[in-house]
Amino acid sequence: MSLATSAVTTMLPVTDIGRAKEFYSDRLGLSFEGTNAEGSLLYRLGGGTMLMLLPRETGSQNPNTALTWEVPDVRAQIAELEGKGVVFEDYDLPGLQTQDHIAELDGERAAWFTDPDRNVLCIHEVSKA
Repeated sequence: MSLATSAVTTMLPVTDIGRAKEFYSDRLGLSFEGTNAEGSLLYRLGGGTMLMLLPRETGSQNPNTALTWEVPDVRAQIAELEGKGVVFEDYDLPGLQTQDHIAELDGERAAWFTDPDRNVLCIHEVSKA
């Protein structure tokens, strides 16, 4: 057995399962797989990975990106998600500035948004050289 070839499950805390399900299923369009015995929401992602949304009394306190998706076209993905009510973040920090929600980073374009519990999520596009 090797961890290098094992499927991964990302676990994020959420305070309101109904609100989280609406966001991840309806706004992000993820494939809902059901719930486990604890009441966690399960989503199947690409490459055999899973997303588990854990019901907790308090949400994430981590200001860092919890999950990122590689997409073929960041601009098109932003437009699609904004059409579903997703709000993207804009940054003007040392080493991280966005323009029209997009940061250019070492051969990648990236854009960030948060879920209803302020878990930081990202979409990114690897630039074609």
